[in-house]
Amino acid sequence: MSLLELSGINTYYGLIHILQDVNIEVGEGELVALLGGNASGKSTTLKTILGIVRPKTGTVRFAGEDVTNRKTSHRIGRGMAIVPENRRLFGPMTVLENLEMGAYLNREGKGRKEDFDRVYTLFPRVHERRSQLAGTLSGGEQQMVAMGRALMARPKLLLMDEPSMGLAPVLVERSFEIIKQVHEAGVAMLVVEQNANVSLSIADRGYVLQTGRIVLADKASALLENEGLRKAYLGR
Repeated sequence: MSLLELSGINTYYGLIHILQDVNIEVGEGELVALLGGNASGKSTTLKTILGIVRPKTGTVRFAGEDVTNRKTSHRIGRGMAIVPENRRLFGPMTVLENLEMGAYLNREGKGRKEDFDRVYTLFPRVHERRSQLAGTLSGGEQQMVAMGRALMARPKLLLMDEPSMGLAPVLVERSFEIIKQVHEAGVAMLVVEQNANVSLSIADRGYVLQTGRIVLADKASALLENEGLRKAYLGR
């Protein structure tokens, strides 16, 4: 069953046609990679999913509901969460306070302890650093906190925007191990990335976006073997 479905999406910035007839689907419990270089339309796709940008034509369905004309807050309330590019933590706040911000919509505090336990089990380092200011953490630690903060919202779908951005190569691999771990804990994910090799290595399926169009869509294993993709993204 589809958790997220973009059908026939056409998005414009003024007269410029950014997304052109884009169709993307993420099933329950799936990990899907959305690949593309700079100016491919990846960010606009994410903004369209979140409701920050409205498409001129096409529909966005989430958890069985047409949310095309719904506000971002409604979509977040329905179970979307995002780990933004460059983590965007609240630097002057502690790790614990950042996690609490993730649980903001859970105002009654139901299951809050279980949510913290889940995050701390997934990320023992986050538990160790819980009293530390988030701005003083390493890039890899900030990634863990950003993912933990998103998980505190109990999302049905976790959107990840360029998780490898700004990380040293050795940390990129570790970051994607963490993403795989979170996915295996039962969270559906859409990972928006330029790094095709590492993202397809953990994904179920993938889409390739070029100048606003989906040019390839297949199982991740098939995309890794695709000659055109190998030349364009994997450098071989």
